[in-house]
Amino acid sequence: MNFADLGLSDQLLRAVTEAGYDTPTPIQAAAIPSVLMMRDLIGIAQTGTGKTASFVLPMIDILAEGRSRARMPRSLILEPTRELAAQVAENFEKYGKYHKLSMALLIGGVSMGDQQKALEKGVDVLIATPGRLMDLFERGKILLTGCSLLVIDEADRMLDMGFIPDIENICTKLPATRQTLLFSATMPPPIKKLADKFLSNPKSVEVARPASANINITQWLVETDSRKKKDTLRDLLRREDVTTAIIFCNRKTTVRDLAKSLQHDGFSAGEIHGDMEQRDRIAMLDRFKDGGINILVASDVAARGLDVKGVSHVFNYDAPWHPDDYIHRIGRTGRAGATGVAYTLVTKEDAEAIDGIEKLTGLKIERMGKPEPAAKPEARSDAKPKAMEARPAREPRPPRETREPREARLPRAPRPASEAPAPRAAAKTAPRRAAPPAVDDGDEGSWNGPVPGFLSQGFGS
Repeated sequence: MNFADLGLSDQLLRAVTEAGYDTPTPIQAAAIPSVLMMRDLIGIAQTGTGKTASFVLPMIDILAEGRSRARMPRSLILEPTRELAAQVAENFEKYGKYHKLSMALLIGGVSMGDQQKALEKGVDVLIATPGRLMDLFERGKILLTGCSLLVIDEADRMLDMGFIPDIENICTKLPATRQTLLFSATMPPPIKKLADKFLSNPKSVEVARPASANINITQWLVETDSRKKKDTLRDLLRREDVTTAIIFCNRKTTVRDLAKSLQHDGFSAGEIHGDMEQRDRIAMLDRFKDGGINILVASDVAARGLDVKGVSHVFNYDAPWHPDDYIHRIGRTGRAGATGVAYTLVTKEDAEAIDGIEKLTGLKIERMGKPEPAAKPEARSDAKPKAMEARPAREPRPPRETREPREARLPRAPRPASEAPAPRAAAKTAPRRAAPPAVDDGDEGSWNGPVPGFLSQGFGS
């Protein structure tokens, strides 16, 4: 099957061919004809399967006929994150270059004034995150009564981020007679309930078992402990043939600290997390895509929909809190038929999280033991002889078994009076500097000077 078999227009087929594609993925082959027939659709597909094009391509042909009006978008695509929304916009620009369709992007971190100007002109496609859309709607800057096509993308991610109430609110403001497409990697009960409420007789398309992991990805669990995680990660980065890698952390503070630590150790690393300004996040992603850096330390904001070609490795510095996030994190590698490797650093505290991941995926992930700390013992063994060389040579003591038993030794004869030691008082009058220099009395009391830096700061600080 090729794209021409799906019923797409000649202009669209030309754009797809110029983008370098000729064969649709399973989700595209299954979804595009139904969308062109104006049916509601539920698409269940894991990340990296070409899901975005499965709704972007038919939408371009559907919207080719018709005309936009001020503040009344003709279609709406809801995305959970700014990165995903921007990526969908890129797809529309790439595939819709031979169609005269207008588009607006409503996301946080971008000037609201520019977004309002675009809406005033009228748009065929509105791509938005729920928060910014509701903000503009409540200000009276947008009307949804002319929207005839709704796409809810990454629905399970919307659930995780608490957007379901906003989505329900948005759906009530759209025309009752509309086409609705819902895409999700999994179908938990709240998403099933949402689909039952707002979709009309939808066609269900599923191209892979929910939450199944990509078979092109080699997965490893690396045992470590919380104090040695950075050392373990550095060992893996140096040992592996890392072309480009994404390292996922659970917390934004960990992302910042780890990125700085890797940069200090000479790695070409950057960071991306939710506290960054939108322009800074886009700039960092561009550096990563262009090869300016080859390691990106990220929070889960980048786990879904981030499409970077040639990511060779994914490292879970923290085991994800939610099993679903594991699938989406490691899905950044092994894309488009390529192979990839995913390492997850695990401590004793992660046992429950790993058990949940293995139950969800139906796979027993292979364990890798703790790496041997070879460098440290060698450093200690080298230091000891150097310290011994500085001391005067001593006669070797005989082996213990050749020594005379203590109880068998003869008592010493008493010293003659002439050889008796001087009285203690006389000893006190002797000059102190005359004492043997090799002796360390150790009775001068506690140290009252400054504490050495490596003791006051803690080892490795």
